[in-house]
Amino acid sequence: MRFLRLMILGVGTMFVPGPATAQTYNPAFPVCLQVYAPRGGYIECAYTSLAQCGLSASGRAAQCYVNPFFAYASGDQPGRAHRQRQRVY
Repeated sequence: MRFLRLMILGVGTMFVPGPATAQTYNPAFPVCLQVYAPRGGYIECAYTSLAQCGLSASGRAAQCYVNPFFAYASGDQPGRAHRQRQRVY
């Protein structure tokens, strides 16, 4: 009986999800900054231009690049008419 309880507990703990990870890229901003650090760096997508990002990266071990997941990369800027077209099918 004890073995059965341990088996149920062991199998049950196998299906517990691990820690959630945050989204790396923010789709609202077109430019990202990647900072390199000895114990791991980070990516911050909160810049509207490469020049703005470059000022933040200046003097650090960092680089700027275009956000590959930018939501409006096709040229469509979010606006009232654009949102209305998407909702009406």
